[in-house]
Amino acid sequence: MGKKRVIKKAGQEGSGKTAVSSRVSKKRLERGVLYVEATYNNTKLSLADLQGKIALWSSSGAMGFSGSKKGTPFAASKVGEMLGDRAIAIGLKEVDVIIKGVGAGRESALRAFSTKGINVLSIKDRTPVPFNGPKPPKPRRV
Repeated sequence: MGKKRVIKKAGQEGSGKTAVSSRVSKKRLERGVLYVEATYNNTKLSLADLQGKIALWSSSGAMGFSGSKKGTPFAASKVGEMLGDRAIAIGLKEVDVIIKGVGAGRESALRAFSTKGINVLSIKDRTPVPFNGPKPPKPRRV
C-alpha cells in the first residue's frame, strides 16, 4: 500500500485544505464481479467490471502472510476486508461473486468482503471438477 503523501497546493497555506494522493483508482465502478480463488496454499481475490477488466486484486501473500498461514481463513478474511475498503473507495455498490477452489478461505473471504456494506447479488461456484481424473498409480511390485 505505501504511505500516503499530502500535497499542499501553492497559495493555500492559510486555508488548511490539502489533497491526498494515493494509489486509489480514478475509475468509478458501480457494479462488478468478485472472483475468489481459494486454494490450499493461498487465497486470491479479484474485482472486475462487467466486461472482465480487473480493477482491484489482492491475495494472502500480498498481505504479508507467508507459508502455511496464507491458506488460513483468517488470512482470507483480512484480504476480504482490505479489498472491501478499496472497493468502497472506487464507489462499488453491488457485486456478483464467482468462487473457485476448495481452500479453507473461500467462505471467510466473502463474509469479510460483504461486511463492508456491498450488496452481493449472486454467488456461483465454478470449482473445476475432473470428469475422469488422473491415471491411478500402477500396483506396487514387492
